[in-house]
Amino acid sequence: MKIKTTFTIFCVFLALIYSGCQALASEMKILDQQTIQDQGGRTIQVDEPFERIISLYGAHTENLFSLGLNQEVIGVGMNECYPPQALERPSFSYQEGPEKILAHRPDLVLVRPMIDWAYPRLMDTLERSGITIVSLQPGSKDEMFKYWKILGILTGKEEQALQMQENFKAGLEYARSLTAHVEDKKGVFFESIHEQLKTFSPDSMPMLVLEAAGGENAALDARQVRGTNIADFGQEKLLSRADKVQVYLSQQGPMNQASPENIKKRPGLHLLKAVQQNRVYAIDEVLVSRPTMRLLQGIYVVGEHLYPDIFHEDTREKLDNYRKMQGSESEDS
Repeated sequence: MKIKTTFTIFCVFLALIYSGCQALASEMKILDQQTIQDQGGRTIQVDEPFERIISLYGAHTENLFSLGLNQEVIGVGMNECYPPQALERPSFSYQEGPEKILAHRPDLVLVRPMIDWAYPRLMDTLERSGITIVSLQPGSKDEMFKYWKILGILTGKEEQALQMQENFKAGLEYARSLTAHVEDKKGVFFESIHEQLKTFSPDSMPMLVLEAAGGENAALDARQVRGTNIADFGQEKLLSRADKVQVYLSQQGPMNQASPENIKKRPGLHLLKAVQQNRVYAIDEVLVSRPTMRLLQGIYVVGEHLYPDIFHEDTREKLDNYRKMQGSESEDS
């Protein structure tokens, strides 16, 4: 019991760190065709595409390969397994110090604001050694498109980045068309942090996925935590809408590991229609929160739980076709 409580406190602590660094992050900007500003406030002019890239965030790695890069990606973060090409690269940890990174002579290291904020000495050492640091992590669909474009500018893959955007928009439109005729949309509570029964802000990636899959956010009035994609809601408000919560989704990942069984056993939640009808599901966070083309896969996974008669195998294959990108896509279904 003590171990479980300690782990819970640790996860909440990590969430608070993440929320804090997101609030401190600057806006990413495209200043001109060759100049960008990252979320650490750095201005980077790209005279030539970067050719030796270490990515310390799984979404960066996935998007680099989706853009058609290959040998340019010389290293990835720890425990990355997608796409399969990532397994062939040396792995790096921001906790190891700069020596290993410096030994591989990257010209660009891609991070996200949480790492940029938490490891300033590492970032400073790498920059003083002549390595460009770029810190990015979009929180909304529009930011994601800008983020893809920035990756394209950094790597000389602007046209591929635009094609990613167009493919994603087409897949999104297709998914939305599937449930356009559904009059009574399923009411859904999408959990982000179980202990406080937090959800997501309306313009977040998970809510984009939910909306595209035809779900209706049962916590639309949840109060956004400043500078994050998390929103406060709580058990009292959730239970006041017990009949409207027909499906309960829980994002699963390092910050939130409550299983569907644990959710159903939580005192009071037996009043939710979703619990009574055994419609509580865990959703892998990489499919609903990471700013990659696999959000289209996340739409299918969520849609399959909401409307299994609509989101069937043919639907999955069609969404996969939109997801597959030129020169780099690997099967992972």
